[in-house]
Amino acid sequence: MTQHRKPRTKKAQLIQMLSRKGGADVAAISAKFSWQPHSTRAALTGLRKSGYKLDAEKPGSGKPLRYRIVDKPAVDSV
Repeated sequence: MTQHRKPRTKKAQLIQMLSRKGGADVAAISAKFSWQPHSTRAALTGLRKSGYKLDAEKPGSGKPLRYRIVDKPAVDSV
């Protein structure tokens, strides 16, 4: 008997990417999900509205902003 797992949502995958120590930049997120950059930024805004606190860090000159989750809401609706 095989077990069928519920497919992971894009939101859950995005949260996992942003929960890493180094976070993720817009280009990496866009590439993973085949999203346009404006769609990626909208998804980040959606997470903020859901109660996630995101930190944007500029790692160095010429490098893109990296986003990282620094605080999650009390009730996670992933």
